[in-house]
Amino acid sequence: MGSRLALDKDVYVRDEVQTAAKILVVGHFAVGKTTLIGTLSEIPPLRTEETMTQAGSGIDDLKGVRGKTTTTVAMDFGRLTLSEKLVLYLFGTPGQQRFIQVWEDMTRGALGALVLVDPERLEESFPVIDLIEQYGLAYAIAVNHFDGTQSRTKEELREALDLFPETPVITCDARDQKSSAGALITLVQYLMNRVP
Repeated sequence: MGSRLALDKDVYVRDEVQTAAKILVVGHFAVGKTTLIGTLSEIPPLRTEETMTQAGSGIDDLKGVRGKTTTTVAMDFGRLTLSEKLVLYLFGTPGQQRFIQVWEDMTRGALGALVLVDPERLEESFPVIDLIEQYGLAYAIAVNHFDGTQSRTKEELREALDLFPETPVITCDARDQKSSAGALITLVQYLMNRVP
């Protein structure tokens, strides 16, 4: 004998509208994009990580990168609910130049980008920032501090990256949820303040 579950229709009616916002997490190769999305996502993140092989040794520069054995080949995806009214969909881009077409596709509908930067490899961030500016996306810089990396002031970073004065710069550790959330919230606040 089967049982029936009585459902109250009002349970499924919401008085409030929830806004979903698409945010890109971008940066050069091996800067911590996959880690940051995995740290923040409230759902198991979608990852397209593949093992790096000898075939990529002449293409992917591992100089200054410690212990990297996999790389994103399409995208990472995660979700984070900031409030009852705002949900962020996080899309992480691959960091290699050969995936530029993926970037172009992913920028469609994005409100902004969190640009992860390695303070030891600042020069690798220039092409990333150029692309984001080319696509017309507002962005914030999140300096991902790895163990033992040199500390730089925000002013030094701003000057080295040739940023506009209004571009937010924040330090984070992509492995730490609170730190990563702080970087993302900085971007969201910046985006909200830009809305007329």
